[in-house]
Amino acid sequence: MTWEIGLVLAILAGAVVLFASERYPIDLTAMLVLGSLLLFRLVSPEEGVSGFANPATVTVAAMFVLTAGLQKTGSVAFFGRLLVRFGRNRFLALLIVMLATAALSAFVNNTAAVAIFIPLVMTLSQRRRLAASKLLIPLSYASQFGGVCTLIGTSTNLLVSAISHGAGHGAFSMFELTRMGLVFFVAGTLYFLFLGQWLLPERAARQLSEQYGLGDFITELRVGAGSPLLGKTVLESRLGEEHDVTVLRLLHGAQKTWAPLRQPLQEGYVLLVRGGVKELMGLRGAAGLELNVEFKLRDDTLETEDQRLVQALVAPHSPLIGQTLKTIDFRARYKALVLAIQRRGVTLQEKLNRVRFELGDTLLIQAPRAELERLRTDEAFIVLEGWEDGPGRRHKAPLALLILGTVVGLAAFDLMPILAAALLGVLALVLTRCLSTEEVYTAIDWQVIFLLAGILPLGIALQKSGAALLIADTAVGLVGSRGPVAVLAVFYLLTAILTEFMSNNASAVLLAPIAITTAERMGIDPRPLLMAVTFAASTSFCTPIGYQTNAMIYNPGGYRYTDFLRAGLPLNFLFWLLAVYYIPRFWSF
Repeated sequence: MTWEIGLVLAILAGAVVLFASERYPIDLTAMLVLGSLLLFRLVSPEEGVSGFANPATVTVAAMFVLTAGLQKTGSVAFFGRLLVRFGRNRFLALLIVMLATAALSAFVNNTAAVAIFIPLVMTLSQRRRLAASKLLIPLSYASQFGGVCTLIGTSTNLLVSAISHGAGHGAFSMFELTRMGLVFFVAGTLYFLFLGQWLLPERAARQLSEQYGLGDFITELRVGAGSPLLGKTVLESRLGEEHDVTVLRLLHGAQKTWAPLRQPLQEGYVLLVRGGVKELMGLRGAAGLELNVEFKLRDDTLETEDQRLVQALVAPHSPLIGQTLKTIDFRARYKALVLAIQRRGVTLQEKLNRVRFELGDTLLIQAPRAELERLRTDEAFIVLEGWEDGPGRRHKAPLALLILGTVVGLAAFDLMPILAAALLGVLALVLTRCLSTEEVYTAIDWQVIFLLAGILPLGIALQKSGAALLIADTAVGLVGSRGPVAVLAVFYLLTAILTEFMSNNASAVLLAPIAITTAERMGIDPRPLLMAVTFAASTSFCTPIGYQTNAMIYNPGGYRYTDFLRAGLPLNFLFWLLAVYYIPRFWSF
């Protein structure tokens, strides 16, 4: 083993650990990998920046914009009407959710498809009195079934296609994945209709105050005769700065005042206060306030004709990600208050102003009714209640659909490379005013773009240093004697396991070059092995962190980590068997 191979393998191991631990954002981890490769001269500067110019990276960026064109023009609104109209019982609702999501995800980014459907499913669950927990995991998984039906369904498909083309084995065609994708879709849908739904929890909707455990953090405090707060306003008393609490409401007789920042306090006024137990007890003693021991928090305590409680999901590529309530001045910006945050089933309630937002965080927000529409139209959030079929740019919807259809048609009939067709599609959206130039930039998930650009040079280093050859020789030595089908089974299984704990794109980039080198050492066509990597990396069911769509539905569905394992492990095993059987029949060695 040369020192170059040792260094590349060390960087590879470090990347896997960092991706799996989520210590840093995935794009930062990718940039650290790129920096290490350049530092030790394992790739040239030209090779180091080649990821930014890679056809897959540019095509993925263009597909984000094409998806935004459909969203902004309301082109997918009919899916919502279909779901709410025909989802009259759990069986029909489940079938329609999976069919509609998979169909949409075949042609648009699946995280965008799930973002569209989550509010629809939540609305349907409320109207039909169905448990959202029975529908949201199938929603996420169906988006992955659909994503593997076409070349543009997920960024992973485009990425492996570009790696295959760069290695001299040709790119994938638009519908080359469709046969195997339909096998997965049919099998996955039947699985949930007849078995998987019994493995999913049925958790009835609870009051939001109970669901977020607000009872221990919100209470009523009465201003006593000797309180030092008498005659002062909430702003003047500096309760937020000195005691880290928030005064939500002031009650005087039958009069309720929300966010009473400038009203002088008098004896007998009752304050509804939010804070940690330690902070509330400290405020009670220091400010001479009396605790209402009979107080019991309910949703209607926090809601009136003018105030509403809503849940909002931090959307994919939201500008809030990495920010805090304090840094964005949330209360002033949205005229609303965040009462709690849920992250992967855990409710965060203390020191909320310091919590940095992550994808999939669910915020419990108290907002004036007049501000709800602003929250719904803000791309930073996905508001989970009260979905409406908004007008959008409805007159532009047929045009946006025509543009996407043209892009797909040009690529499918080999009239134009997918990269050129997608870029022309973006240009057409702008020229026809389906999208503004500002919306083009905001539509792109730059975290994914920098992930691809940073991690692609690692694949170059694996091949250039000989590390891919070393790993391939080891793999051939271990299972090669059992034939190419056994090697395919190992690659699928290894990719599936890695994808559960790290970025699906990263696992594909790491294993695709090794799959190509392994196939060349065995004297077989690498296409079947590349397909195994592609399908395994794009279907992650066992953990909520293995795929973005799983993270998005975790909190809205009220799931636990084990729910994904219970429903996802049999499905992953089924897909592994199907892939090992069908891939060699669709793509011969």
